[in-house]
Amino acid sequence: MRQVGIVGVGHTKFGKSSVPFIDMLCEAALQAMDDAGAKTGRRNVIDQVFVGSMGSGMVSRISGAASAVVDTLNIRPAMAETVENGPASGASAVKLGVMAIASGMCDCVLVIGGEGMREVSGWEGTDFVATMLHPEAEYKYGCTLPSFAGLFTRLCMDKFGVESKDLSIVSVKNHDNACHNPVAHIQRPVVLERITNPAYINATNPIVADPLRQFDMCPVSDGAAAVLLVAQDKQEALGFGHKKFVRVAGIASATDTHVVANRAEPSDLLAVRLSANKAYAMAGMKPEDIDVAELHDAFQILEIEESEEVGFFPRGEGHLAARRGDTKIGGKIPVNTSGGLKAKGHPLGATGVSQIVELVRQLRGEAEGRQVEGAKTGLAINFGGFGNNVVATILTTK
Repeated sequence: MRQVGIVGVGHTKFGKSSVPFIDMLCEAALQAMDDAGAKTGRRNVIDQVFVGSMGSGMVSRISGAASAVVDTLNIRPAMAETVENGPASGASAVKLGVMAIASGMCDCVLVIGGEGMREVSGWEGTDFVATMLHPEAEYKYGCTLPSFAGLFTRLCMDKFGVESKDLSIVSVKNHDNACHNPVAHIQRPVVLERITNPAYINATNPIVADPLRQFDMCPVSDGAAAVLLVAQDKQEALGFGHKKFVRVAGIASATDTHVVANRAEPSDLLAVRLSANKAYAMAGMKPEDIDVAELHDAFQILEIEESEEVGFFPRGEGHLAARRGDTKIGGKIPVNTSGGLKAKGHPLGATGVSQIVELVRQLRGEAEGRQVEGAKTGLAINFGGFGNNVVATILTTK
């Protein structure tokens, strides 16, 4: 199989954007192309464009986003497809890009993930995100992602001894990291005592979906991120020989039972475990080979549980690792150096690509202010639905 790597990355500022959706996608794409030195027009070498977006049609009212991007960027006649796979749309688009190059169909692929979530109200956005739940067993009864996360958190509290303060510890860490990330949605620190003190916690950190509070979940964000993929055997010929080749060592996905209540063990994130194990096998690596990780923390309990499912810590001990500081920069395995979804933001379709952009910057030594020293290998977990569709990606410069 051909070796595939990343030679260019781009990332818009996450938050509330006034830029039209297609322009936002193109902004990230042009950054990635400029980073790699890729050209448009007659000198274009991009064979394929994939755009990952969950809500371009429903929220932004734009269908065929990938085709619009190709035309706007003047990289015709590149092939173009839009990919929808819930919040895992971004990493799914990257996986398709890797497959297109590995198969020999393409030599160079541009992947963009983006979402304009703040184009609608909070209630409309919550309802839209909930459409990924089972239509008959869950959605029609009013279930939302925060309500599911609340139930899941309570289950983990009862089963593993996770405490509310553990969620806040993860939140504070991620906010600290985001303070050093210029594209993060929220770039301000959070004081642990201010969001955990019983004297005023209901004012500073109110309940959203018991037991989850405001600082236990991510904000609603607009934004886009992009990566330029190239075949290693064509890197020089296509004009990218001057760029460090960040190799996609492993990429895999897995699914789990759609109806959460029907899972054999609802506290397990089986698709996370299976996709990570498949990616490790493809890369010929183990959890201890990972230097830095981006884990999908739409809710802070997910970072804790995913850190166990990918093999960083024994089952039921992820919250203890967070207490010890093992997932901080400088700790055993730094997690969410970007600020995670919690503080960097979560524009659904952009998230999976954004995680990969952060890993590339870490592996190239470009994550100023939040750099993991000596990082050579990184893992990303992009979560779709409530754990029923997950993509794992391993990047390396080894």
